Amino acid sequence: MTETKKVQPLQAVKGMNDILPPDSARWEWLEAKMRSVLQRYGYQNVRTPVVEPTALFVRGLGEVTDVVEKEMYAFEDRMNGDQLALRPEGTAGVVRAMIEHSFLREGGKRLYYFGQMFRHERPQKGRYRQFHQMGIEALGFAGPDVDAEVILLGRTLWRELGLVEGRDVVLELNCLGQADERRAHREALIQYLEQHQDVLDEEAKRRMYTNPLRVLDTKNPAMQAMAEAAPKLLDFLGAESLAHFNGVRTILDAAGLAYRINPRLVRGLDYYNLTVFEWVTERLGAQGTVCAGGRYDGLIEQLGGKPAPGVGFGLGMERLLLLLGEVGVDIPAQLPDAYAIVPTAEQLPQVMAALEQLRAAGVAVVLHPGQSSMKSQFKKADASGAAFALVFGPDELARGEVAVKPLRDEGTAQYTRPLATAAEWAAELLRA
Repeated sequence: MTETKKVQPLQAVKGMNDILPPDSARWEWLEAKMRSVLQRYGYQNVRTPVVEPTALFVRGLGEVTDVVEKEMYAFEDRMNGDQLALRPEGTAGVVRAMIEHSFLREGGKRLYYFGQMFRHERPQKGRYRQFHQMGIEALGFAGPDVDAEVILLGRTLWRELGLVEGRDVVLELNCLGQADERRAHREALIQYLEQHQDVLDEEAKRRMYTNPLRVLDTKNPAMQAMAEAAPKLLDFLGAESLAHFNGVRTILDAAGLAYRINPRLVRGLDYYNLTVFEWVTERLGAQGTVCAGGRYDGLIEQLGGKPAPGVGFGLGMERLLLLLGEVGVDIPAQLPDAYAIVPTAEQLPQVMAALEQLRAAGVAVVLHPGQSSMKSQFKKADASGAAFALVFGPDELARGEVAVKPLRDEGTAQYTRPLATAAEWAAELLRA
């Protein structure tokens, strides 16, 4: 007799996690809150592929960024040799879609997306190799008013979620100016870094000539004093860039939104210009950035489209959920309104027809499959969190009725309702 070999179960890839009930209900609650805010600001949903040409991110993000150099999942399609990548961020894919479909031909667009992103980095709390982002992109709008609107949308979102700006999240602002201003600053910065090579770590020395602005974003404690004293990009800005930045600040001031200027805020991708910003928190340790973005006026042309401005932000869903937990925001559980108790299988056809009426009227009602004792069914009803048990006993069914038993209000007695008019009394079962 041949011995059957035990099949070993497979596990998810490291850093790529399953999201199961009841935790998935927290995600659905968060997404619903976000969609409500986004629609109030006139944003429409866009969905782009998870897999894109590798060249899209090399050209869009920059060859010497950490994302492209170290973190991007890039591979060759074994069927035709195409160079492909799992998207590490959302903006480049949205811009590619706008160019490919000539979507800005009729004017500016406000778009939002939800989706998985992928970066090969060391998994840790709040940072995973597959993570989820919500992002917005306002494309075709050039003024500082749109920058301010994007930032104020973030504030509205925090308030909707129960977070307090200035306490739970803090807004940091900077202006990166335009390309010629960054070039002048870059030359001065390289000269400065060359004079301080004794305090630069190996990563900073590697970046000194390829991406010196990123050196200022160092987390190395031994380099903080050097970075603080480095030439500041704000001092190299011309009149137009300063006017744009001051325009953003004026609107935020009028809206009563506090912020702090952070001259070392540069963002990790090459496509940014003018306004950049981050919403940061001290409640998550090293994972302090909750939401980040800025203006990227040259990206559309850089990726082959007609020149058009853009501004947006990306927000990590995992990190935001962690923050909501740290702050103690109460995320409601996804509970049914009612639970059906059915003594015998013979009654199921009549019962299920009544349940369909209730569901059509908006009632979330659960029927446990298979037969079990009334005691067991009541235990499951109580554990489900439902507000009511619907008891389809033989006597009630013979009279064309169902017994409604409140499970969370001991002061209310059980009562009956006619099955034929279930849609009319369904509102009694809906949660307030």
